[in-house]
Amino acid sequence: MRNRPGEEAERWLQQAEADLGWARHLAEQGAHHLACFLSQQVAEKALKAILYGDGEEIVLGHSVERLGERASRTHPELEGRRQGWGILDTYYITARYPNGIPDSIPARVFDRKVAQEAVRLAEEVVDNARRILRGEAGTPGG
Repeated sequence: MRNRPGEEAERWLQQAEADLGWARHLAEQGAHHLACFLSQQVAEKALKAILYGDGEEIVLGHSVERLGERASRTHPELEGRRQGWGILDTYYITARYPNGIPDSIPARVFDRKVAQEAVRLAEEVVDNARRILRGEAGTPGG
């Protein structure tokens, strides 16, 4: 039996929020490549939360940009932000696998500045999802 849309959305948002805490921790502790990958995952889950909240029964895909495009159809305030969030898609593979980086490995390439920006973007997506799903006051965009 499937959860009601609001319940399913809340489950996805809660997981995104929990993972966001770990992304922050990883960035602070120097696991920059992992913080970047996890930030992509956080944004993906937060956007899926919005889509579940909109009543979608099955939300497939991993692209933050594409999920953001779908969410912006019912939440036009996301339109101006989703393309900026799309940079997180570049971390889905390259932050995990050496074959995405010529002559190096993710653990050596990703730095604190990149990780902090990835976490900031993930926070922005979560803030927007929270505002949409929970009706929390605040400016669009976090």
